[in-house]
Amino acid sequence: MSEIYGILLYVIILIFTGVMRMAISYKKLWKLLIDKDMRKKDLQKAAGISSASITKLGKNENVNTEILQKICTALECDISDIMEMIPDNHD
Repeated sequence: MSEIYGILLYVIILIFTGVMRMAISYKKLWKLLIDKDMRKKDLQKAAGISSASITKLGKNENVNTEILQKICTALECDISDIMEMIPDNHD
């Protein structure tokens, strides 16, 4: 178990020193919409968010936390159900 903590600590150090960068992915959101048989337009209406926000999400761009909260409320889910942090391979 201590080996796992060592690896986790190493990754955290890499992230905070800038050696390893992280990016946001909304793939989980799109999979959830498929599971709920919803389209992006349906989500936009249910959550009361703009088409610009949907576009940003589709490009894995940053959005306001209020947008994420509205989505989670509309889909009755947690933030971890719609997004995740992944290693950023763009240099």
